[in-house]
Amino acid sequence: MIHRLLFALLLATAFAQPLHAAPPQKPNILFMFADDWGRYASIIAEIEKHPSLNQVIKTPNIDRVAREGAFFTRAFVNSPSCTPCRSALMSGRYFFNCDRAAILNGAIWDSNIPSFPLTLQAESNYRLGKSYKVWSPGDPADAPIGGQKYGYEKAGRDPNNFSESVTKLVAEGKAVEAARESILDQVRGNFDAFMADDKPGQPWLYFFGPTTTHRTWIKGSGKKLWGIEPDALKGKLPPFLPDVPEVREDIADYLGEAQAYDAYVGVLLAKLEATGQAERTVVIVSGDHGMPGVPRGKCNLYDHGTAVSLAIRCPGTKPGRVIDDFVNMMDMAPTIMELGGATIPAGVNGRSLVPLLISDQSGQIDPTRDWVITGRERHVAGAREGNLPYPHRALRTADYLYIRNFEPTRWPLGSPGGVSLTGPETPPTAELEDSTYAAFSDMDASPTKAWLIEHRSESQWQPLFDLAFGKRPAEELYDLKKDPNEMVNLAADPAYAKQRAKLATQLLGELKQVGDPRVTTNPVKFELPPFTDAGQKGKGKGKGKAKE
Repeated sequence: MIHRLLFALLLATAFAQPLHAAPPQKPNILFMFADDWGRYASIIAEIEKHPSLNQVIKTPNIDRVAREGAFFTRAFVNSPSCTPCRSALMSGRYFFNCDRAAILNGAIWDSNIPSFPLTLQAESNYRLGKSYKVWSPGDPADAPIGGQKYGYEKAGRDPNNFSESVTKLVAEGKAVEAARESILDQVRGNFDAFMADDKPGQPWLYFFGPTTTHRTWIKGSGKKLWGIEPDALKGKLPPFLPDVPEVREDIADYLGEAQAYDAYVGVLLAKLEATGQAERTVVIVSGDHGMPGVPRGKCNLYDHGTAVSLAIRCPGTKPGRVIDDFVNMMDMAPTIMELGGATIPAGVNGRSLVPLLISDQSGQIDPTRDWVITGRERHVAGAREGNLPYPHRALRTADYLYIRNFEPTRWPLGSPGGVSLTGPETPPTAELEDSTYAAFSDMDASPTKAWLIEHRSESQWQPLFDLAFGKRPAEELYDLKKDPNEMVNLAADPAYAKQRAKLATQLLGELKQVGDPRVTTNPVKFELPPFTDAGQKGKGKGKGKAKE
């Protein structure tokens, strides 16, 4: 209650209400959430000051939100897979407490689980709007925001496929700059349509969810459309990625899509200012998990898969802060509910960030926010025989990452498929680059995936292939001070036995407390129907950014 009263005072100051005026209007909320956009923003290079991809990418608009608000250095998704991640985000519950929404293919939203958009609408009279992906794949699509009835997409959906759309326009004769601007016009047009429906005095929530950073994209587009030189990435790739031309180009193209997302952010910020609503709008920028189609990224519980950017600009709060408290993205649901004056419902596992937002401090603010739990069950339905999942959970602290793999005999990223582990047989390059289902189908198809598979028998690259696709022991432990890239598993090292046991006890204890079926009454819940007999329509080439 104290926090809420303080925040109300801050909002009242920000809105400059005259004496004896009506209570201040609840803040508008602009939530920008990109598909498969991990921890990539140029402001991170300023904060961390070590060689990384963030020294190459340029994101002035995202950086602006961070500088005018707060940047959270330890933000993690609950699950590095689109649908379960977004289920946790929208509900504030751990993904495994979202029932059929805990998986990807075959997901079904339980309408009895409150979501923050519909709660704001029901309790605080918020007007809702969305463009592009909110919650999918799953049935009904985008259910946590009311499905498609609040959609604003008539201006166009090309922003979901930036490099493909711009490349097509260039081939038709447009200059690159003109082609880029035509895509931004669609972002602008959709938001304009939403803002045109504005009603005086009624707060709004607009969810902007482009999928352009989801595979696939056009080879060479990072350089051609954004001037990102692949060779500028030399020495900046994490060591589990081969630092070779093919991979550098692939990553440069991904960074180009991230810069497109940044351009979209700029368009929406400009509209807020043009309409005079910037000073009463909470702006949130983030993404649903790490990089797709690369080792240790999407579908993995390593930082490359679970760590994301998070910047929040909030009226009346101190700008320019860098916050080191651990944030689980399911914390966004209670945060937004509290910002909008709604009651946080029973069953929410997340914790509101409002106390951090109203603080004037940087660094570690709340000493109890010193860990997060992440996990995954099933991504692609047919990744393993029998549609079985790869159940694992992780505990991330400031110094350690501990992972518990519950079924270590299974392939973590799916069965090898057409890849022989004892001979040279390999699917064609084009198939590995374009069809997620050709091999190891819990990793998206990509040039990086194809290159690593094709070079798996070479002594220099075999260890990286094994790290990416090989079976994993029941326990993994990484000392982040000595091994920030999480390359050396210390779980069997006697010197770390006490630390491993301590983290294991903490992880399992927390999971039991919040009712994770894997460690409570039904450990095989996600291995039985209806979880393993659904989602077959997801089979195919794996193309189409909104599908996964």
